[in-house]
Amino acid sequence: MGTFGGYTHWAVVFLIIFVLFFLLVPVYQQVCKTVPVY
Repeated sequence: MGTFGGYTHWAVVFLIIFVLFFLLVPVYQQVCKTVPVY
């Protein structure tokens, strides 16, 4: 019925989250290197 459509929808959402996480990790590391965390 609509199982494949729902699966593709969640796959797109997961892909977007993965891409955002992959892009934010280097930025987070740079912030941790420049800003001292106590």
